[in-house]
Amino acid sequence: MTKFDRLLARLAEPGVVLRLAALVFCAMELVSAGSALLGVRTEPYDGLAAWVWRQLGGNVSDRGLVLVCVGLLLAFVALIFRLARQGQTAVPVNQRLGGLLLVDLLAFGVTPGLPFLVTALAAVVLPARLALGFAAAQVVLNTGIYVYASTTAWLDQFGMLSAMLALHGLAFGLGRMAAAEAEKRRWLQAVLAEQMAGEQLLAEQLRYSERMQIARELHDLMGHHLTALNLQLQLGGALLARADSGGAGQALGRAQGVAAQLLADVREAVSQQRSSQRIDLSAALQALAEGIASTRIELKLDEAARDLGPRAAHALLRCVQEGVTNSVRHAGARRVQVELRGEGDEVAVGIDDDGRGAPHWHAGRAGNGLSGMAERMAELGGQMRVTRTSPGFRIELRCPRWV
Repeated sequence: MTKFDRLLARLAEPGVVLRLAALVFCAMELVSAGSALLGVRTEPYDGLAAWVWRQLGGNVSDRGLVLVCVGLLLAFVALIFRLARQGQTAVPVNQRLGGLLLVDLLAFGVTPGLPFLVTALAAVVLPARLALGFAAAQVVLNTGIYVYASTTAWLDQFGMLSAMLALHGLAFGLGRMAAAEAEKRRWLQAVLAEQMAGEQLLAEQLRYSERMQIARELHDLMGHHLTALNLQLQLGGALLARADSGGAGQALGRAQGVAAQLLADVREAVSQQRSSQRIDLSAALQALAEGIASTRIELKLDEAARDLGPRAAHALLRCVQEGVTNSVRHAGARRVQVELRGEGDEVAVGIDDDGRGAPHWHAGRAGNGLSGMAERMAELGGQMRVTRTSPGFRIELRCPRWV
């Protein structure tokens, strides 16, 4: 994952989104407040602070009211930041609910249009049922304040109720969806980390098992022969010291026989180890074909698919995966044919599709996928060629079979 991808993932977290929204709203209000303080006519504040200010004999255009509302707004943003950063942590639910009620009071103090951010925040930090009840209370409270302060007809009041339902319902839905996605992402990251740790441990255990097996093979295979060889050489040396050249020659002859037998046994063991490390690629290719439902993947595999070296099998599987993915995702192919055949000590693979093709494709402008396929083949001493670009697209791979 690149730094840009990590930044996007970070920005998609619910707490970060809510904090950014609060900052944007705060910046807009600060610009409006600054304009009002400079004498520019702007929309007056219409929250609880403005209502109390009017009850005390003030005017909604007074600078004092503007400063009070700016202070409430800054406190609102600070508390939003704190609650959004906490999320659904170990903080008790009653404490989270108390913080939400306080930040909601600050929002109503500035303007009745601001509490929808609190509804979204509640959907993130509270359990689902409690968050739904909080959103319903927000709708009732907003509508009640509007009806109390308004003298318009009942139809307009009904429209206001509908608007409040839509606004807070949307805020609740987006908040719950963001919280669920964040929780799913955390769960997947934990599962992936656990899987990677398990795979690392399994790989280490396999390496340990292989080392132990090799050690046992060397001991069982070579121990007896080397002991016999050492004894014959010692005997030959002792006979030479006695000037018994005939006996010494016989001892050296037997030592040569032991050495020859040891060499033959080592070669046989190495051959058996090589033959036991052959890979059957047909099952993996079959699983790849069956896992794609949108496109028909046709496999034509001969016996070479069941008799490949580990490196060759791994490289060919990755190349076939890349080729099939390109055909399905980018070429819009309805059919992809994968053919694998053995040709002596080499294996050849063809990937052919009936997609849009690339009539103007040039090898010098190959994308990352095709470049990666060519690099994999080159590392094994093979090659990758594009033999047809329209109609459809055909790729041919060739590499040594037992590497």
